[in-house]
Amino acid sequence: MSAEKIDLLNFLQAHPPFDQLPQQALEQAASNMDVAYYKAGSQIVELGQLLDTWHVIRSGSVEVYRRSGELYNRLSEGGYFGEVSLLQNRPSRFPVIALEDCLIYLLPKAVFSELFDSYEYFSDVVEVEDRSRLRHSVSQREDANQLMTASVKVLLTPNVLSITETATAHQAAIKMSENGISCLLITDLQSQICGIVTNTDLRDRLLTPGLALDTPVNQIMSPRVFSVEHNQQVFEAMLLMLRHNVHHLPVLKQGSAIGIITLPDIIRYETQNSLFVVSSIFKAQTLDELVSLKADVRACFVRMVREDANSRMIGGAMAVIGRSFKQRLLELGEAQLGPAPVEYCFVAMGSMAREEQLIVTDQDNAFIFDDNYQPSLHGEYFAQLGKFVCDGLAACGYSYCTGEIMASNPKWRQPLKVWQQYFSQWIDQPTPEFLLNAAIFFDLQPVYGKSGLVKQLNQLIRYKAKANSRFLACMARNAILRTPPLGFFREFVMEKDGKQSNSINIKRRGTAPLVDMIRVHALAIGSKAHNSFERLDDIIESKLLPNGRAEDLRDALELISIVRIKYQAQDLELENEPDNNIEPEALSAFERKNLKDAFQIVSDAQKFLRFKYQPGRAS
Repeated sequence: MSAEKIDLLNFLQAHPPFDQLPQQALEQAASNMDVAYYKAGSQIVELGQLLDTWHVIRSGSVEVYRRSGELYNRLSEGGYFGEVSLLQNRPSRFPVIALEDCLIYLLPKAVFSELFDSYEYFSDVVEVEDRSRLRHSVSQREDANQLMTASVKVLLTPNVLSITETATAHQAAIKMSENGISCLLITDLQSQICGIVTNTDLRDRLLTPGLALDTPVNQIMSPRVFSVEHNQQVFEAMLLMLRHNVHHLPVLKQGSAIGIITLPDIIRYETQNSLFVVSSIFKAQTLDELVSLKADVRACFVRMVREDANSRMIGGAMAVIGRSFKQRLLELGEAQLGPAPVEYCFVAMGSMAREEQLIVTDQDNAFIFDDNYQPSLHGEYFAQLGKFVCDGLAACGYSYCTGEIMASNPKWRQPLKVWQQYFSQWIDQPTPEFLLNAAIFFDLQPVYGKSGLVKQLNQLIRYKAKANSRFLACMARNAILRTPPLGFFREFVMEKDGKQSNSINIKRRGTAPLVDMIRVHALAIGSKAHNSFERLDDIIESKLLPNGRAEDLRDALELISIVRIKYQAQDLELENEPDNNIEPEALSAFERKNLKDAFQIVSDAQKFLRFKYQPGRAS
């Protein structure tokens, strides 16, 4: 066998959907594969092209587009494309362009179809991968029910224990107790699964009838074992449990049990849905009950990342959860202190107001009172309420703001007329301190109470900021202070001091400069939007930026955000405290290349900001 063929076989064995095919099928695929080279930027598949081969990426990366020209997917080594066209025998609806120099393996349509029809694992993986791509087309659905799309693999308890049918019920009970499990698979002399015994079986079939402890386990087991394949959906597993009234399902892969899922696993998984978390927040009757939900919030975050939600979905869901904590704490605070003496609005700033909140976040909040507020009469009540809410948020995982921009600070508990004075002064006299406040408070959203108070402030901001070129120049100057971490030769420039040396703070050097720049443009056009992606939609419509620049900013924000999100989720899964720092060596080659491209967009956008608003005139 030639070295080239050995290399090809090794590659196929390492990548799904080939990784579990028998040797004969692998050799069939390898013998029929051709290889093609495409230079970066070249067209691999054209819109409307009728394909006669399936494409598998050996090296490099590609971008897949919709017919509208909108980016649909990015694929790198091991990725594949063209299966929809082949399976439906229709011209391709998704043009593909080489993002970098690529080697592509080409598998003839006839061989692809034979593998698809002959091997269930191969077809399952291809179809599941296609479904995961299609998630992009329905990503606008808010809080989609992940139960309908998740694979049972996300629930898998890998601790699969068994005992032979000749063992006694007592031995089975001991093994279950020692391992803290609620069931055991029973195997015959050929090590094939022939039954299952559960805690319920031990109670109802052994103890209740008064049988001896040395009764063979095969006399009390359930001989009919229902199971699911590893790539089936959680929803299918739940239906199977309900249909047959069973609470334990072995999970099989190529006929062997690789884990067990239980009904409590499904219930616990569904509690990680963002809608369920929000519902639990509003059902909480005490601060302790709210604090106990911290783990559910983190699990919800990890779940959304694991199931390929985009940054806008994740940021929006986490912001809704954070707002819910604030609302419930205010309700509990009023129940404890009594009704508020004057009308007020509790407001959120920063990432929560923009609906871009992640798992690593602090609290930025404030009180706006009706102008009937009198400090001597009402100040003590709101001081206590502000402290109750801020302390409660800290206990629930939302750190205190190091700059004390919180409702517990009397400076940020003011009537509307004082807030109007604050904002007017910040815009008219843009000192460094006032600009810092502007960058935080100009993302302002009501959370609880009289929202009309916030509406008046937002109207003031839009009116005054748009008309003040000096203020915009000052905001632009601040927005270019934090530069992306790229050196002269596009190598990463890392932090060199503190405990996070030799890493990149991807928020401070990536998402934050982007958010700041987008905010300046949004203020310049009088946009009413708060979310950065929605602001970019307004900026595109206004034609403020040259063609394609706003779309580039959107792509860069999504890419940098999703990398930040991914590594926070990874920290949580490893039981490490998440942060905003990443080490370049932890990134895949695909992530490194695309992050550099995204950071280059940030750098170019800062240059344009300097040209557009001439921040030099702000001094």
